[in-house]
Amino acid sequence: MTSTDASPHRAPDGSPGGSLGGSLDGSLDGSLGGSLDRGGCCLLVTGAPGSGKTTVTRLVAAALERSALLRGDDISRLVVGGHVWALGEPADEAARQTRLCNDNIVALAANIADAGFTPVIDWIVPDRAQLDRYVEALAPRGLALVVLDPGSQACRDRNEQRHPDEQFAFDGHDALVSGMRADYGELGWWFDTSGLTPEETAERVVDHAYDHGFVARRRGL
Repeated sequence: MTSTDASPHRAPDGSPGGSLGGSLDGSLDGSLGGSLDRGGCCLLVTGAPGSGKTTVTRLVAAALERSALLRGDDISRLVVGGHVWALGEPADEAARQTRLCNDNIVALAANIADAGFTPVIDWIVPDRAQLDRYVEALAPRGLALVVLDPGSQACRDRNEQRHPDEQFAFDGHDALVSGMRADYGELGWWFDTSGLTPEETAERVVDHAYDHGFVARRRGL
């Protein structure tokens, strides 16, 4: 299947496959007449565990001429001694380290975009408060948001297909995605990828994320 066989927000069978959110200025059509490549904007790809973020962002970054891949898990793991993951204990330390991770991601993304490379960010953004940190820091450079949303069962199935060392013990997909939709479902591009391969998903993200996923315009546009 080529990218012309289905619209970017529809499944291959023609059924609705996603939704186009608006921007922070109330626009629905995000077309800016620009490009995702060469630092044209910052790309944030999020979704529940198992939604395909890691594979898709790797393919997207590889497809662009000038890009960098920022995996939130890797940046979180820069903390070695005393590391606490986002859902770990103690909760206050987990929250502090999550804030630190978000701050580090946006700082790297800003530096990379300013150097003319597109930062492709792979990270779970569970609520509007965390998303606002990205908007605040990256809006002057343009920010496109893509939420991969294949459905909770697809996420579970994909996790089970992973190598045991790469599986992620998580069963809160429905609650997580419901919370994300409640907090910022009107923003970005909510993309149902359940009927697509990772390669097809990445192709559509490269082709359409700039137009359909933006939440903040680049300064001067």
